[in-house]
Amino acid sequence: MRRKMAAGNWKMNGTQASLEVLDRLKTAHVDSSCDIVICPPNPLLIPAADRCTGSSVAIGAQDCHAEFKGAFTGDTSAEMIADSGATYAIVGHSERREAYGDTDAQVCAKANAVQNGGLVAIVCIGESLTQREAGEALPVLKSQLAGSVPAGSNGANLVVAYEPIWAIGTGKIPTLDQIAEVHMALREELVGRFGAEGGNIRLLYGGSVKPGNAADIFATSDVDGALVGGASLKAEDFSPIIDALATS
Repeated sequence: MRRKMAAGNWKMNGTQASLEVLDRLKTAHVDSSCDIVICPPNPLLIPAADRCTGSSVAIGAQDCHAEFKGAFTGDTSAEMIADSGATYAIVGHSERREAYGDTDAQVCAKANAVQNGGLVAIVCIGESLTQREAGEALPVLKSQLAGSVPAGSNGANLVVAYEPIWAIGTGKIPTLDQIAEVHMALREELVGRFGAEGGNIRLLYGGSVKPGNAADIFATSDVDGALVGGASLKAEDFSPIIDALATS
């Protein structure tokens, strides 16, 4: 059985005072049946990881450079992320793909660096509204998956997050049938590429997940959890999502 996961992406939000959210999550979910991951901005990685040592909450970074070290001003390597105490790193988020031009090949190189650094890569893929309305969603997602996931990936070092771009932060979500269709197609692609191990790779849904819709989303076939944006910034919003996942 794949262990469920609730991952929170804080994006460019939060200060050290915001880390009190972690204390509340640790207290509320001491023996959680699902993995809980918070990905704060880089300046908060070390204090967040220190704060969560020995708890049910793990910490991740929001991006990772493909190289181990070098003259890459402003970037962060997998070694640095691991040294901070974090154990996950998101790569390929649509905001990185759109604003910084990350290609599938670059996302794959980053994911490979994350895995080689002993971390778990959360690889994001997602279609635009134009692609969805043109009936191109599945071909686009399959292409992104093939190009962004490194060879040698498995259930221990890879999580795939499907985030329809048009649903991120908009309050809009695909229908449950659309979510199920995508997750089934992604599962088939993973099993086709990695064999039985493809059945161990977790598939998360992301895009306007909230306490009010979480239970229905988590009841959908092949949805192993969620990558949550804005709702992960407050414990009172994120905790009900974790609870819905744990009981799904």
